[in-house]
Amino acid sequence: MTSNISLTNTTTQPSVDHLATNGASTFTARRSFIASDKGGKITIIFLLALAIVVPFLNLVVPEGNLFHISSFTVTQMGKYLSYALVALAVDLIWGYLGILSLGHGAFFALGGYAMGMYLTREIGERGVYGNPILPDFMVSLNWQELPWFWHGFDHFGYAAIMVMLVPGVLAFVFGFLAFRSRVSGVYLSIMTQALTYALMLAFSRNEMGFGSSSGLTGFKDVVGFSLQQDGTKVGLLVVTIGALIIGYMICRLVISSRLGRVSMAIRDAELRTRFTGYDVDSIKLWIFVLSAVLAGIAGALYVTQAGSTSAAQFAPINSIEIVVWVALGGRATLFGAIVGALLINYAKSWFTVEFPEIWLFALGGIFVLSTMCLPKGVMGALSERWANKSTSNSEPKQQAKTENSEVAS
Repeated sequence: MTSNISLTNTTTQPSVDHLATNGASTFTARRSFIASDKGGKITIIFLLALAIVVPFLNLVVPEGNLFHISSFTVTQMGKYLSYALVALAVDLIWGYLGILSLGHGAFFALGGYAMGMYLTREIGERGVYGNPILPDFMVSLNWQELPWFWHGFDHFGYAAIMVMLVPGVLAFVFGFLAFRSRVSGVYLSIMTQALTYALMLAFSRNEMGFGSSSGLTGFKDVVGFSLQQDGTKVGLLVVTIGALIIGYMICRLVISSRLGRVSMAIRDAELRTRFTGYDVDSIKLWIFVLSAVLAGIAGALYVTQAGSTSAAQFAPINSIEIVVWVALGGRATLFGAIVGALLINYAKSWFTVEFPEIWLFALGGIFVLSTMCLPKGVMGALSERWANKSTSNSEPKQQAKTENSEVAS
């Protein structure tokens, strides 16, 4: 085993491409992912259309008009798309690397707290106690000075770095210890859930300096723009759409590269991949870190639009919900994770209004039914159908080409 991420197979064992094609998934073929990503293209076109149409319907079309979209709806859409980004991050490691993380809500929450600390510092003298340095919750606890880890969060650039760095560093440390110890399967899933539960307990304590169970609230503006203005809400939606598209393209680039084929070989046959000379632990580590960074960015975008964050964001149920989104949409499709997140959260909003007592049961029922009836998820089933249709259409053309070649010879 090498000491770094080696993607060069120097042994006489079967190649990683051969290993990757031995799994049950139909998405490990050696053809170009970019060229065959029909669902991804449709998803990106839909998101771009959303970025154009929604601002027009909110800012230009007057209220009372049938086609007007309210600012509340704009904010809801922004939060749903933030969820879609963290679902994308989970699909990257679960669908293509075989790591079922039940703790990605922790990285999502950490990114949210990093942005929330900046937004809290932006309040300044406009807080309840009018203290230009200390947040209101620190004043109420009789704190005399700002904790050292809060310094720097009065600058947006610093906060933006922390949004990615904090989840990334935690994922690196956790992943390094777990993967080097060869922890995998259900044991790794339990460890990730224990991580997010421990963080929930820690962030709930007053002495930690993160607002205890009440969290961080009362945000006023971001980079000088009022969070109450319609234009700011629309701008945040557009930024979220842009982040989701970029995140999708990064994930697609990773899985369509040789690194992606190695990761799928690890998913389908980890021991065989390890025996062929690949540094499996390092590959798993770096993709895990990338996934955590994407989750942190999603959390920051969510908190900015939600207007608050608290220790409840670390609750294990949140991480489990993310897995449900991916399972319903379609594991190992990327765009399926986006669709699943949007569908489930819309359904959740509807159920919590119409049937607030049973929405958790409804969520569990959806997961069970999708697992039984659509084991590859909604978009996974559609992708398989597209692939079969494309194959059936190409067979007559290939046969005609062969016959023409025989006649010419």
